[in-house]
Amino acid sequence: MRAASIIIEEAVSSWPGVTSHPHRFGGREYRMGKRELGHVHGNSLVDIPFPMKVRNQLIAEGIVQRHHVLPESGWVSFSIRQEGDAYKAIELLRMSYDLATKQKI
Repeated sequence: MRAASIIIEEAVSSWPGVTSHPHRFGGREYRMGKRELGHVHGNSLVDIPFPMKVRNQLIAEGIVQRHHVLPESGWVSFSIRQEGDAYKAIELLRMSYDLATKQKI
């Protein structure tokens, strides 16, 4: 099995306008301009910012959890537990990317 962080890196860094950087708390972060689309901690955790309405819907559907450090913010955490979860993480990061693209950040 390929590492989730590598699968995510290859996909997300290929999107137009996205750059990849070391994250200040470890792992990799993905940005579009000055906006952070999300970041990956190793091969087990992805944190992504969303508007509260989207965040609340994703939590209600059981797709993500409240952010592990900032539970009342728009940030969410997604745990990578099995092979297919890397692709689910990419879908969530794509949602963040699409929102940023619509806002023309």
